[in-house]
Amino acid sequence: MRQDEIWDAEAAAGYDTPGSGMFAPEVLTPVVDRLADLADGGRVLEFAIGTGRVAVPLAERGVPVTGVELSEPMVAELRRKVDETAVPVVVGDMATTLVPGEFTLVYLVYNTISNLLTQDEQVDCFLNAARHLVPGGRFVVELGVPDLRVLPPGQAGAVFGTAPGYIGLDTYDLVPQHLTSHHFRFDPGPGREARLFRSTHRYAWPAELDLMARIAGFGLESRHADWVGTPFTGESRSHVSVYRLRGDSAGG
Repeated sequence: MRQDEIWDAEAAAGYDTPGSGMFAPEVLTPVVDRLADLADGGRVLEFAIGTGRVAVPLAERGVPVTGVELSEPMVAELRRKVDETAVPVVVGDMATTLVPGEFTLVYLVYNTISNLLTQDEQVDCFLNAARHLVPGGRFVVELGVPDLRVLPPGQAGAVFGTAPGYIGLDTYDLVPQHLTSHHFRFDPGPGREARLFRSTHRYAWPAELDLMARIAGFGLESRHADWVGTPFTGESRSHVSVYRLRGDSAGG
């Protein structure tokens, strides 16, 4: 299934959880704070802007934000919050779509680069970021660290989360580095009805991303376990990596 088919009108309508989950202030505020600092007073481009979870509060800080988004239903949800003059969006693929102008910062949050299901597409995403940046500009990627230690030999899946009315299960295909997240949500009451949302991702190790960055002309500036600067270690479950474009590499 294509990404624009996964993120259809139903998925877009249920994406936002105001005040909780990804939208909780304690989760979102550090992201916006860090990106506003990294923008260094310039224009910012968000790949896969979605419903504007990060872009809208970032724009409210006075940072000029433009987005790229493949899913038109997600853009429609964004437009319920702000208009085109506040946060312009170009509909297209983050690996190939070109946006007019230059930017000091391009960013990808919350595992979104994993929506590109091949290594070639992920490399193209780094190259596309480089095309949009001024010399010395930054590309920020937030991505989970593959948790393959949970898989005993011969097992292809593991539960990653449970809550009342919810079970999350990841299944793995190790050769193409794919994981499929299965989100089961159960209706309240004595019935047995459940709704399933499923999405496939390509996981990548931090070192693999560093090589992609090098191919595109970036060097690693910093890596932390989260947006508040917690040191990255072998036990970290995710990372926020900041890549800096070399001065002779703008334009890819």
